[in-house]
Amino acid sequence: MADNARAKRLADLIREVVAEKLHRGIKDPRLGTQVTVTDTRVTGDLREATVFYTVYGDEEDRKAAAAGLESAKGVLRSAVGSAAGIKHTPSLTFVADALPENAKTIDEALARARAADEEVRKASSGASYAGEADPYRKPGESDLDAGDGEGGEAGEAGEAGEDESA
Repeated sequence: MADNARAKRLADLIREVVAEKLHRGIKDPRLGTQVTVTDTRVTGDLREATVFYTVYGDEEDRKAAAAGLESAKGVLRSAVGSAAGIKHTPSLTFVADALPENAKTIDEALARARAADEEVRKASSGASYAGEADPYRKPGESDLDAGDGEGGEAGEAGEAGEDESA
């Protein structure tokens, strides 16, 4: 079992070699400059590597790139083997990265949140406070002062009620 640092170094090397080979070494028109290698992960035993990639274009371009990567798998593996210089070259598996779709979903959610914030801002532009502008008590105020105002009003109403009945 290899340590994690060795697996990380091998994953970085695989990512660089595959990206360089796709950019310069493979003449397949399905791959071209549309394929970008985003990440690579290697298992702990260094036997299998998963290469994540994105494709610039529509669904047809993605399918063509996946077919091109599958056909170039052997050439890419031999390039990785010669660059790595290890006893066993890991087998490569190509997986389309969901990063662009996730980023698009997040962008749409942020746009909806901005629109909702703008609606709230427009609705509250001419509004006034329901109570006082500052509803909190100040440090100089005491509970008795606040209670006297409320009790005094109730007491005055009670006294007025007594005067009317008498």
